[in-house]
Amino acid sequence: MWESARLSFERLQGRLQQHGAGAVRLAAQWPAHFVAFDLLRLAGTSTVAWPYWQRRAALEDLFTERRLTAPWALCPSTTEADTVNEWLAWTAVGLEGIVFKRLDSRYEPSVRGWRKYKVRETQEAIVGAVTGPLAAPRTLLLGPCCSGATTRPGGCGTPAAPPRCRRRPATLSPIC
Repeated sequence: MWESARLSFERLQGRLQQHGAGAVRLAAQWPAHFVAFDLLRLAGTSTVAWPYWQRRAALEDLFTERRLTAPWALCPSTTEADTVNEWLAWTAVGLEGIVFKRLDSRYEPSVRGWRKYKVRETQEAIVGAVTGPLAAPRTLLLGPCCSGATTRPGGCGTPAAPPRCRRRPATLSPIC
């Protein structure tokens, strides 16, 4: 689902919780696409014993043969590192990361065969106040953290040198 030129998982979750007339109203207001990434049955035949590359080829053929278009979508797939790096830069539109699987893997029910690399943007900050216990705070009041300056309570830098804040680049964290 899209909202303000970004993917919106929150809107999708909201739709999943509705039933009846509320679900119909939200479906009209926030249309969703069905994004297929794997194929477990084809024409009544189980494909779970097939390697992923064969299931993916069958899925792509199905989309071509049936001329499926929106709201049906085929999840992009690649084995090219440059393409993956480009996709990882799409966080501005709400992409959380990528999932990957070995091309020769079979589908195994109840087994995590996919792995996910999630993009995480980080920002250094100074904690100015905490509500709740320190071991499990409820809220934090944060201020910018500055580079090349001495920090002190209530601010950073010196009056003669205004704070220069830096932002760390996005980092990847593997989630298994």
